[in-house]
Amino acid sequence: MRASHVPITLQLRDQLQDILDSLGGFGPEVWLSLAFSGLLVAELLLARSGNPQYTRRWLAVLSIGALLIAGAWALWQPLRGFLFLHLLFLDDQAVFFKLVIIVGAVAVLAYEAYGPAERASVSSAYQLPPEWYSLLLALVLGLFIMTMATNLLAIYLGLELASICSYLLTALTTTRKASEGGIKYLLFGAVSSAIMLYGISLLYGMTGTLDITSTVFGVELAKNGTVVVALAGLLTLAGILFKLSLVPFHIWTPDAYDAAPVPVAAFFSIGPKAAALLVLMRLVSALPGELQTPLAVVALASITLGNLSALWQTDAKRLLAYSTIAHAGFLLVGVVAFNESGFQAATFYVATYLFINLAAFFLIDTFAQSTSGSLKINDFAGMGADRPWLAVAMTVVMLALTGLPPTVGFTAKLLSFSALLQAYQTTDNPWLLVLFGLGVLNAVVSLFYYLKIPYLLFFKVRTRTEVVAITPISQQVLIGVLVAPVILLFLKPDWLLQLIAGL
Repeated sequence: MRASHVPITLQLRDQLQDILDSLGGFGPEVWLSLAFSGLLVAELLLARSGNPQYTRRWLAVLSIGALLIAGAWALWQPLRGFLFLHLLFLDDQAVFFKLVIIVGAVAVLAYEAYGPAERASVSSAYQLPPEWYSLLLALVLGLFIMTMATNLLAIYLGLELASICSYLLTALTTTRKASEGGIKYLLFGAVSSAIMLYGISLLYGMTGTLDITSTVFGVELAKNGTVVVALAGLLTLAGILFKLSLVPFHIWTPDAYDAAPVPVAAFFSIGPKAAALLVLMRLVSALPGELQTPLAVVALASITLGNLSALWQTDAKRLLAYSTIAHAGFLLVGVVAFNESGFQAATFYVATYLFINLAAFFLIDTFAQSTSGSLKINDFAGMGADRPWLAVAMTVVMLALTGLPPTVGFTAKLLSFSALLQAYQTTDNPWLLVLFGLGVLNAVVSLFYYLKIPYLLFFKVRTRTEVVAITPISQQVLIGVLVAPVILLFLKPDWLLQLIAGL
């Protein structure tokens, strides 16, 4: 009897040792968990001061500090490899995406905390309660887990943590619009999660494992019919498509973005998408190539629907919401190529999209400060004369979203479609050629709504009589820091491409 217990004891001991050893690669996530709890306590203590502005400034400083420590820790931690019995996998690629998420989170925190103090009085949509700082850290924690997840269960848990925080952040303000947007986000998220779980159960039933890096996973999938495997794979991808705002899981996007305050919507447009992109690339690498055609159809539908819907928008934030749907389709173009150059192009796209989209959201919010909080596009008419520097920055950003030189948006689209064309020459899949042709045509269509804002800024007469609000220097500097890489990375894309190639 004693001898029969020895192997079990050794096995449990080895498992425990693996878990303890894995903590060395899980430091940033542990730190974010502690920072989340610490911020809740700090909020209670700072609230005693009776000065809401003082409380918010200190919470912002603590949040930014916690995120910077997490980013530095992730960058310089020496441990690489599998963690927690192959639940997670830490490599340079995961670290790169973590840094993209950190930069986005720090930017929105800095913008929200150090913008004009009178902004909250302009519109109730700006009245974010202090809890949003801790919720943002919890959201970043969920995204961090997603970047390392190589087990279907870990992918789902990270996705759900990020989703729950996103629902709360959308509905955190006191407006009716926020409540409606949060409920719609929750309902569509619950449906996509249920579909994803069903797909995971099918894959587990076919393979007997949840580890997508296991050789057993690929061997067992190959024993099943291609239609069955493709269907199970698409069902599993539902949660990822939801986070990327891809058709048909895009319906929540305009309402959620419209309901959420600008800093929250700005982070939604980049943070969850970056983590979901890495998960998607890992999943399609583990699943059979039969998913290429369905994903090409999804990309084409997202690009077309996003662009055509954006054409009719009169609200700048809803326009950017539909724009993110279209750009999610462009982001998927590189993944659809199913080759290394395509994955690198998608990574380059999301890294540069970080600067472009954050700058776009911050700029429309800055112009709205002179229109009593209105984000109606027509209300921006004539503001170029009052704020020439910001109007020029807006023009650069809109050119980048369109994909025109001299901006990095052109480079990102060029790399993605080049990888797609290379894939077509290899596979002769006609859907790739259709995606290539209609995708380029859609980029032309987007000219009509992206360049409408610069046209109104410079060539239309100001119709509103409000006094132009003074934009704080800190806010202008932040926008300038975001816009500069949009030009610099067009001139020197190798700076980023060489880094991505070495991941």
